[in-house]
Amino acid sequence: MLDTGLRTRLLQHYPMLAELPAAELDGMLMNAVVMQLQAGTVIFDENQPCQGFPLLLSGSVRVIKMSINGRELQLYRVSAGESCILTSSCLLGHSTYHARGIADQNVEMIVLPPASFKALIASHPPFRDYIFSLFSERLTDLMELVTAVAFQKLDQRLAALLVAKSNPIHSTHQVLADELGSAREMVSRLLKGFADQGWLRLGREYIEVTDRVALNKLASS
Repeated sequence: MLDTGLRTRLLQHYPMLAELPAAELDGMLMNAVVMQLQAGTVIFDENQPCQGFPLLLSGSVRVIKMSINGRELQLYRVSAGESCILTSSCLLGHSTYHARGIADQNVEMIVLPPASFKALIASHPPFRDYIFSLFSERLTDLMELVTAVAFQKLDQRLAALLVAKSNPIHSTHQVLADELGSAREMVSRLLKGFADQGWLRLGREYIEVTDRVALNKLASS
């Protein structure tokens, strides 16, 4: 059974669970597991079976697809109060994972057993609506990602990524390359080109956007 503090935080992040009768909520949480994971931990990997449904209380998880040569493409990120649709899909479809989930920051989460997840889907409409609304949102995001990868040049995608982040950006070139599914050398070359045009300033794990208008124009061209 979760202690009072964890239970309160869980209901703050996932308020649809507060609508459950107290006895039903207690029964659901009876077999839940609390996990604390360090940044960089691989939470799930391709071809692994799904062991439970995670409810994030803090931190974030990157869900990525890796190529044979080790390059990554970020599919989406899961933050506190959100859900991993890949996990939902695996549990509903009795399938294994088709991507990798990595703790992007230190993560604290509560993991529900598969049976509890399926019971919530079957009997609790607010939870079911929450899950399927996330499916819709993530599908839209993934369609935008496919469109960007298929039809936009890398410099356009990089410009869009830079203007979407908080300024200044504290990140390595490798991390940006992973988000774009590209090679670090290509991203570094583009960043230097942007800097030469006066659009940004570069430092060690530091990027300051100085001409957001120019980057926005490139991203939308």
